[in-house]
Amino acid sequence: MKSFTVRMARWSARHPWRAVVGWFVFVVLCLGLGSAVGTHSATTADYRVGEAGRAEAMAAEGHLERRSTEQVLISSRSGALDRGTAGAAARDLTARMRALPEVAGVAEPLLSKDRRILLVEVALKGEERDAKDKVDALVAQTEAVARTYPGLLLQETGSPSISKGVDQQRSDDLALSEKITLPVTLLTLLVVFGSVTMAGVPLLLALSSIAAAVGLSMVVSHLSPDAGVGTNVILMIGLAVGVDYTLFHLKREREERARAGGRLSSEALVELAAATSGRAVVISGLAVVASTATLYLASDVIFSSLATGTIVVVLVAVASSLTALPALLVLLGKRQERRARRRAERGEPVRRTRGEGGSRTWNALLRPASRHPLATLCVSVLALLALVTPLAGLKITEMSRDTHSRDIPAMRVYDRLNEAFPAQRVTHQVVVRAAAARSAEVAGALRELARRADADPLFAGSSRVRTSADHRISTLELKVPHLGNSRQAYDSLDQLRDTYLPATVGRIAGAEFGVSGDVARYTDYPAHQNSKLPLVLGALLLVTFAMTVYAFRSVVLGVIGVVLNLLSAAASLGLLVLVFQGTWAEGVLDFHSTGSIGSRVPLFLFVILFGLSMDYQVFVVSRIREAVLAGVSTRQAVLDGIRRSASVVTSAAVVMTTVFVSFVFLHIIEMKQIGFVLAVAVLLDAFVVRIMVLPAAMLLLGEASWWPSRAARRTPAVPARFPDGRAVVDVR
Repeated sequence: MKSFTVRMARWSARHPWRAVVGWFVFVVLCLGLGSAVGTHSATTADYRVGEAGRAEAMAAEGHLERRSTEQVLISSRSGALDRGTAGAAARDLTARMRALPEVAGVAEPLLSKDRRILLVEVALKGEERDAKDKVDALVAQTEAVARTYPGLLLQETGSPSISKGVDQQRSDDLALSEKITLPVTLLTLLVVFGSVTMAGVPLLLALSSIAAAVGLSMVVSHLSPDAGVGTNVILMIGLAVGVDYTLFHLKREREERARAGGRLSSEALVELAAATSGRAVVISGLAVVASTATLYLASDVIFSSLATGTIVVVLVAVASSLTALPALLVLLGKRQERRARRRAERGEPVRRTRGEGGSRTWNALLRPASRHPLATLCVSVLALLALVTPLAGLKITEMSRDTHSRDIPAMRVYDRLNEAFPAQRVTHQVVVRAAAARSAEVAGALRELARRADADPLFAGSSRVRTSADHRISTLELKVPHLGNSRQAYDSLDQLRDTYLPATVGRIAGAEFGVSGDVARYTDYPAHQNSKLPLVLGALLLVTFAMTVYAFRSVVLGVIGVVLNLLSAAASLGLLVLVFQGTWAEGVLDFHSTGSIGSRVPLFLFVILFGLSMDYQVFVVSRIREAVLAGVSTRQAVLDGIRRSASVVTSAAVVMTTVFVSFVFLHIIEMKQIGFVLAVAVLLDAFVVRIMVLPAAMLLLGEASWWPSRAARRTPAVPARFPDGRAVVDVR
């Protein structure tokens, strides 16, 4: 067989040490190159979408963009606040902050209504995305003032502090995730293989693939900027698919070794596995890459970053299964053969390698589909549809700053700030661009807008009108005394956009205007995503269908694959709504319900699940088609194929689920939701769709499953042979 996978496996099998050393040199080079070029992080401009994004771009054009700010709260450690001492501390703090090169300005101290807290607000220079890197310098000055005035409590918060705290929490969470995932994965593989050495191979290759992907992603970030989530997705997807691809290959090699009974060499066994499972791994990897690439159509830097990380790590994992894995299998196989010869020389009984078989457990699980396919199909589909019903109440929102864990110190100070200074909770920035000659008219319209807002209880005051040096851009900031995730905050934005702006600035001919700010972002991002959803989902369905038809030469299986993926994804999303939009599971999963699902979760679920489902689809149906091409009836091929692949599919699903479940223990609510929904989706796909629905559907369709291909009806061709005489069916 002249297929690419067999040629790669043959070379690696004949030069195992070159292949293994070459692989690890490749990993080191990727890490070295990535470290040399560094990561190109996304800028503030990369995140701009919708009206809020356009308004921010106009403000930046006139150098009137809102600056990142830090707030320092000064209060008494006990008793009433000594305003004289607090004032002296505020002056000391102001002087220290103004001396820092990172600081653009410090506002006058503001006393809370209850006269217990003094607020000092510090504006930072530079990009909003870079502000968190400047926090340490400000915190150092705050701590210095606190030491000078031991009777006062100085606490710092702000978007930069919170972002820094979230990053630290994410880093700690990932470390915890690794501590959970790696031991459980190793234990699962030990159960599957019964050997520490064989269990270590998938884990070793997965971890080395992750390391190489991290380095390569740094290089690729100079083409597609990293939004700070690339490493997260590389770890999550890399461990899942890396172990899965190796597992598929390993299990097939061991099955063929057990079947050969010592008649085939390790090299021939590796080639045989490459011709079957190796091809399935390549097709599966390409399917994940193709489906994930549809995320680029969302025109969103975060989704693009997720797509890039996933594509890079999947391609690297496929490469490891084509190069390093065959070489390792040959080395391990030869060691096993030497041990067998020594045992034979000592007269010890021969140990048989465990292969795949139709165990009583899988026979029992397949019995409903084999005996009553129509009833099994109907019951399984109805059960999945029942899980879909909660989707009727799906509420999607952008997860705001208010949803972050209160384990972050800056978030607890943020809560104190909101309570003591309600007018500081939300700020809308109105931005207008018009001809310079209309500058006075624009300023008058903005002042009229401010007067209308002052009479509205949804607002709490306004700033002065600011105008750019060229008189083309003007801005006005309006305060809102409500939390950013409250209904009143969103109502104030609607009132501003729908009523006040059209009645004032909207009357100026040729004026462009928009509203930016946190609430505007939280509103515009889901709207932007929803507008892209039909395009992404349409492309995703088309890609999945095309890849399935290519893999199996069957339009019928292509349609079945799309329908089953939609069904399992919708059922998983329904379960997510049931768990996370309510409050009943808060104690069990340690989260505080926002009554909504993160705006990025559904699309990420559909894209990643459609790709990962191809792992099982390709592996299971490849075994079935392989038997059909050898002359077995479709009915018998379905039953035998499911039995032979059930163990490895189950093991792969357990490993993948373990990886995703570990993300449920993270603090970030959106990551919790992603981990939960992917874990549920994999379990449903492996244990319901592939064990119940797929075999029942194929048994009912029979030979029609392969339409329009004639592969199932033709006489098998003369089989190709490996050098030592082993016959193989060409499954291309």
